Amino acid sequence: MRQSGILMPVSSLPSPYGIGTLGAEAWRFADFLAAGGQSCWQLLPVGPTGFGDSPYQSFSSFAGNPYFIDLDLLAGEGLLEPPEFQELPWGDDPAKVDYGLLYTTRFPVLRKACTRLLTQERPDFAAFCREQADWLEDYALFMALKEAHGGVSWFEWPQELRLRLPGAMERARAELAEETAFWQAVQYLFFRQWRDLKRHANGLGISIIGDLPIYVAGDSADVWANPEQFQLDEDGLPTEVAGCPPDGFSADGQLWGNPLFDWERMKEEGYAWWLRRISFQFQLYDTLRIDHFRGFDSYYAIPYGATTARNGRWRPGPGIDFFRTVNKTLGKKNIIAEDLGFLTPSVCKLLKDSGYPGMKVLEFAFDSRDPDSGFLPHRYPAHCVAYAGTHDNDTVQGWIASAPKKDTAFAKAYLRLNKREGYHWGMIRSVWASPADLAVIQFQDLLGLGSEARMNIPSTLGTNWRWRTLPGTYNETLSRRLRRETQIYQRLPQAKKSKK
Repeated sequence: MRQSGILMPVSSLPSPYGIGTLGAEAWRFADFLAAGGQSCWQLLPVGPTGFGDSPYQSFSSFAGNPYFIDLDLLAGEGLLEPPEFQELPWGDDPAKVDYGLLYTTRFPVLRKACTRLLTQERPDFAAFCREQADWLEDYALFMALKEAHGGVSWFEWPQELRLRLPGAMERARAELAEETAFWQAVQYLFFRQWRDLKRHANGLGISIIGDLPIYVAGDSADVWANPEQFQLDEDGLPTEVAGCPPDGFSADGQLWGNPLFDWERMKEEGYAWWLRRISFQFQLYDTLRIDHFRGFDSYYAIPYGATTARNGRWRPGPGIDFFRTVNKTLGKKNIIAEDLGFLTPSVCKLLKDSGYPGMKVLEFAFDSRDPDSGFLPHRYPAHCVAYAGTHDNDTVQGWIASAPKKDTAFAKAYLRLNKREGYHWGMIRSVWASPADLAVIQFQDLLGLGSEARMNIPSTLGTNWRWRTLPGTYNETLSRRLRRETQIYQRLPQAKKSKK
């Protein structure tokens, strides 16, 4: 069945409070998708952002982002008074997230809401804490300890806390009980709003595609609470870290810095930690995109403390055994494999053996040095997910303006692009027209925006993850055109047959 969807991060939605939330505009965007004939809403990771404000560097694989909690909804249930947040400064530019301002402004407001929440009898809050205890207790204590230590990485905490010695942990739980309760309450508010939004979207026929980074941040509750699952030394420090080797785009490679998994131990334990992680994601999403799929075949390991990725080495990953265990334990799940980058024959075999659809990115198709690129739409298999570009790419209009002239000339000739209507529409239509079962378009490209709307430039810091759309951009005019084009390319949702 042919389908189409839109990639739109929660953070990029409009709101008066500095960042997109799970409130009215998110519900309105789901309505827009349904009216436009879409089947899917793809998101970036929704966890609490850490280093560089990146959703791929989260303090937890399980927790939700406190910034996404909608303040108007909290006021509607009496947990906030409107002047407590409506009169605060939330940034001068509604088209950009100011993360520094958010950090200093949002948490004092949430503390007021959670203080009121914690004075009330809420059986559902107590039930939430019990149901999520296997990750929530460690995460809440982790955040309380981080706050108590001025926000520094847990690698810099006193040794007894770094190594989670029983006496130190018992004291921390007692001394930080109030702060721990606050972080539990924050998660309760996030997940209650999330589940209401997902229920609304699913009720409209919109499925949610989530995004799971393969690696977790070093400064995270995941690593602190489960050190045995990672390649750490006796002091709790990584022995090697993740990244990518040098290539034509980066002479030094990419140094991500994430701790690496101890795959041998994980296999001995039946991949229990990973199964818990994936199972939890499917409580949030209908489909899961697993980032950096090739890392399950082999991964690049860089010595801890290195300043570049030049001196890393390839090491074997868990391979198909991991995905067979996932299928056997959790059942067949809707998973998309992010299989971009340099693919060896063994990675291609792993993708085929897994049965998951891979990704095709149209912007990669027009390298004039490779006229037989597998990213040209006429070469797509049906079993794939096609994009004009992803969050790591420039927008279509930005790519047209900045890519080598030979490449853009090739694209204009191949796609018969028309400047008058906008190059973005020609590229989007090519993705819709392709054989791919699912076509996903960045919302920025629907609007025809340039490089100013790019979400992320890999291996850079300071300007990423900030783009937001303005109120009124997802409107009836755009939804009508979106639906018309979706119908032309036979990607409208199939009407459900009534039971006789």
